[in-house]
Amino acid sequence: MQGSSRLVLAHFWAAFATFAVAIPLGAWQMLVRSPLHQWIAPELYYRAVTAHGTTFAYVFPTLIAMGFGYAVCAVSLGRPMRGLSLAWISFALVIVGAAMALATVAAGKANVLYTFYPPLLGSPYYYLGILVAVVGTWVWIGLMVWHVRRWKIDHPVLPIPLAMFATAVGALLWGWTSLGVGAEIAFLILPNAFGWTSTIDPGLARVLFSWTLHAIVYFWLIPAYIAFYVLLPQAADGRLYSDKMGRIAFLLLLIFSMPIGLHHLFVDPQIGAGFKFLHTVFTGMVVVPTLLTIFTICASLEIAGRLRGGRGPFGWIAALPWDRPFVLASGFSMVMLGLGGASGIINMSYVLNSTVHNTQWVTGHFHLIYGGAVVIMYFAIAYELWPRLTGRPLAAPKLVRLQLWTWSVGMLLVTLPWHLVGVMGQPRRMAYYDFSNPALASQGVWVTVSAIGGFVLVFSAALFIGVLLASHRGPTAAISPLKFSLAVNPPRRLPKSLNSFGIWAALVLALTLANYGYPLAQFAFLGKSAVPAFPVSQNDRR
Repeated sequence: MQGSSRLVLAHFWAAFATFAVAIPLGAWQMLVRSPLHQWIAPELYYRAVTAHGTTFAYVFPTLIAMGFGYAVCAVSLGRPMRGLSLAWISFALVIVGAAMALATVAAGKANVLYTFYPPLLGSPYYYLGILVAVVGTWVWIGLMVWHVRRWKIDHPVLPIPLAMFATAVGALLWGWTSLGVGAEIAFLILPNAFGWTSTIDPGLARVLFSWTLHAIVYFWLIPAYIAFYVLLPQAADGRLYSDKMGRIAFLLLLIFSMPIGLHHLFVDPQIGAGFKFLHTVFTGMVVVPTLLTIFTICASLEIAGRLRGGRGPFGWIAALPWDRPFVLASGFSMVMLGLGGASGIINMSYVLNSTVHNTQWVTGHFHLIYGGAVVIMYFAIAYELWPRLTGRPLAAPKLVRLQLWTWSVGMLLVTLPWHLVGVMGQPRRMAYYDFSNPALASQGVWVTVSAIGGFVLVFSAALFIGVLLASHRGPTAAISPLKFSLAVNPPRRLPKSLNSFGIWAALVLALTLANYGYPLAQFAFLGKSAVPAFPVSQNDRR
């Protein structure tokens, strides 16, 4: 990573600085909704929820993906990165945009949640900040694609290294899916927020946001999957079971993650039942690359376990080096991915969704996938990169393991009760609950458990930041360079379909047009679908 270490480190420090602020906000939100705390002004609650959601949806994972992408680019392609000036400009745009959006939220001018559904409308500077940050990421996308293209010109018959291939998939996915929220902000929200238009179309805005709303989850997930494929087998003393299987999984994520967003709009009347069902089918298809990944990674770990002396049907599991942070974090991640994926099957069902729609079940599913399976792998990536970025060994290995254990336990304490009270009918997005009401009284103990889990997560987050700071100040030492796992049978040549993106980009375009074309085009013919906006400031005065 020579020449790009400072760039990668800047992205990770910025990401974890925002993480350190947003985690206590989340724990506080759980506390004030529990029987352990008395009523507060709802405006403060929604201000905290908006800041927490905006940070974790748009800022934290984006900086991780960008920083890890630069590291992968420098290491996997085997030559120094070009365009570092553009990379720093991209970083600056993301930071400036994030600061603008979060400052507006802190001032109480944009309590609209990170989904910011119209006609509720915040300050235009909140949306402008998000748009500036998104534009900053587009520079990163261009750099990732350009580096792959440049490497392919110099090595026309060699396979693109798997880590860089997957990073390019993540960049292309984000470039395509970010167009939805970008178009919503640029063409609908900002003109109304600045007073240039008198009405806004909530239905069109929600469909455009759905373009981004679920595919963004896979953008968050791809760095974790990259780590599974190229870092975990080596950390476990083994080899990757199949390079080709990894490529197939990432390409399937690219094509199936886009045409599925309308499953978030099952109760919206302006979308026809046929298109909702179509998006349900494709949502089911996106399970396939995850199942491929679980199979491939479990097979890779079995190889490692048996090389380490594991015998019998399951002896290889005990033989794995669970004391190593990357292996331990990956194990926890896959457990939470399985639990969160199971609850997601309910969410995607056209019939069953109505049972849990807009309840705490959805919040539990979302946090178990993102806060559990994804974020713990961000920790693992940071632990793996930090010695290579700083030239200093990772401090306090026992505290590292404690941090991973407490994060996993805390996340399960938070999310499993949410699933339970969701089935009991507890709505989400509520600032407080009256647990003296007999209808809610039985839920109080479970909400209390989740609030306790929130503070376990705060403790774990403090441990994580403490380990990074201690490592940053530790003595210098000779650190081995970052290397990626080798496959059992490394491919020497690949079919064009597994070593380029043209056909897959065309397929993404075709599927998106088929699944979103009519739902978007119909708004040109619907009459009286636009309504006056409802400014947040007006809501606060009431």
